Amino acid sequence: MRIAQVAPLIECVPPKAYGGTERVVSWLTEELVKQGHEVILFASGDSQTKAELIAGCPQALRLDTENVDKISPHMLMVEKVFQLAKEFDVIHSHLDYFPFSLARRSTVPCLTTLHGRLDINETKNIFREFREMPFVSISNSQRLPLLELNWQTTIYHGLPEDLYSFHEKQGNYLLFLGRISPEKRLDRAIEIAKRFGMPIKVGGKIDEVDKKYYQEVIAPLIQEPYVEYLGEVFQDQKNDLIGNAYAMLFPIDWPEPFGLVMIESMACGTPVIAFHAGSVPEIIQNGISGFICNSVQEAVEALTYIPSINRKHCRAEFEKRFSASQMAKEYLSIYEKISLHNNYTFTAADNKISLGV
Repeated sequence: MRIAQVAPLIECVPPKAYGGTERVVSWLTEELVKQGHEVILFASGDSQTKAELIAGCPQALRLDTENVDKISPHMLMVEKVFQLAKEFDVIHSHLDYFPFSLARRSTVPCLTTLHGRLDINETKNIFREFREMPFVSISNSQRLPLLELNWQTTIYHGLPEDLYSFHEKQGNYLLFLGRISPEKRLDRAIEIAKRFGMPIKVGGKIDEVDKKYYQEVIAPLIQEPYVEYLGEVFQDQKNDLIGNAYAMLFPIDWPEPFGLVMIESMACGTPVIAFHAGSVPEIIQNGISGFICNSVQEAVEALTYIPSINRKHCRAEFEKRFSASQMAKEYLSIYEKISLHNNYTFTAADNKISLGV
């Protein structure tokens, strides 16, 4: 198939440091190329890919200090995509609602994977206006606020099986990786480490909107002697950092649509201690890839059972459910379906889901 992948321009593909959506687009694009498909990637010009690259801007917008308008480059890129639409069998967008008006009028099918939360009132109306568009969710829980959309299926993120290596021996520190923001609850992670009596390493990106939160809430906590703040962690640091940890802490306080760090941890064989929210119950298998908790105290108690988890089984769970090849296989099935029918009709029965695995 000839497939257009349309990525956000905030980060390059793949990102050099933090960046979930662009990283998934990279893994999917490279796997599709590996399987023999002709892929055209629309992304920032500093992206690295074996696909044909069409640049929507010279470099990732987060790195471009002179760019004050993050919207206009996306709009220009979307226009370019649909000017070339007849060259593709399918367009796969990762840009939320940006392409919808053009996609509705296109004779070439456009599939949209939604990567963010859907419970924000300001955006619900625009999704409902374009409810006939074919959508993919990244977890079943993600779609709950908008069950009426034309959901084709849920496809879990997958990463290359050789990106992380299996680490058989557990380490002697806890780990937190992610944005330092109120919903990610690094404060909880630090409290868990304190109560359990084990050092914690923290790798975190601080967005401009979260700087006040960091300064007022987190900065005093990372001064504790058992906390080591690493700054924003790059991809080439992750393998040993994750693999040598005792456990990954994922104490979120929001409806996380997926949570890449959970499967990155599983790929290394490192169990995850996660709070029961969003996609967590779909990703983590209690006693196999980690433990799901409802409080700080439960998390502390769960950490005492980490030695009972077989790290080989944790890695095997990743290989079975969260590989890039599996992700690509599932997307190809949807590409073929919508290319064949180019038909967005659906019924309420299509949207029956299960929140378990």
